[in-house]
Formats: sequence, structure tokens, C-alpha cells
Amino acid sequence: MDHSTFNQYCSAFTAATHVVQWGNSDVWKVGGKVFAIGTSSKSGQPAFTFKTSPINYAFLCDLEGYVPAPYFANRGMKWIQQTHTTGELDEDLKYYVAQSYQLVCQGLSKVKRAELGVDENSL
Repeated sequence: MDHSTFNQYCSAFTAATHVVQWGNSDVWKVGGKVFAIGTSSKSGQPAFTFKTSPINYAFLCDLEGYVPAPYFANRGMKWIQQTHTTGELDEDLKYYVAQSYQLVCQGLSKVKRAELGVDENSL
């Protein structure tokens, strides 16, 4: 997946907002909370970061193409970075970004979710 496709995908989530920060990274938020980040690896290749459940974190840490997310994981947070972005894992990335969005939405208050128009039944 390239950055343009990643940004297009993230923009489709209800109440998703985009900012460029942290060294020119595409940062996607809902309710002011980050759910996905598109950046470039040290080699200049696309790399995409997302929040995971503890079970998915443990699973993905051992899978080729994924690493614990720099800066997030070393702070004890369950964030993964997909480093294999040649297209083979695009559907997986979409799944995990959607899960990340849901995890972040679930962490918002009911009032905030209602304010943003996030449907509680879809989470």
C-alpha cells in the first residue's frame, strides 16, 4: 500500500481527522486520539502504524512484515508497525487499521462518541 491509498482508506472512517506531524507523518485521529500513522521507514519505504489488542500484538510481533511500533511499543503500548508494504498485506492492513479505529473509539466517552456521530453498535 502506498501513502495515498492509506490516506484515502483512513479518511473514510467516521469523524476521522488528518494532521501531518512527527517528522512529516500522516497521523489519523478520531476524537483527538491517534488510530493510524503513515510514515516512511529509515530505508524510505512506506510504514504504517496502528493500535492493536494484546492478542493481536503478541501474534503480529512474531510475524514477518511487522514490528513493535517505534516509540509506542517501548512505552508499553500495544502498537504495531507494518513494514512489508509491497501489496501482499494490504487487506491485513485494512483489517488492523479498522480494528485500531474501533479500539480508539471504544476508549472515547459515550458523550464524545455521540458528538462525533460514531455509531456505538458498529464498534
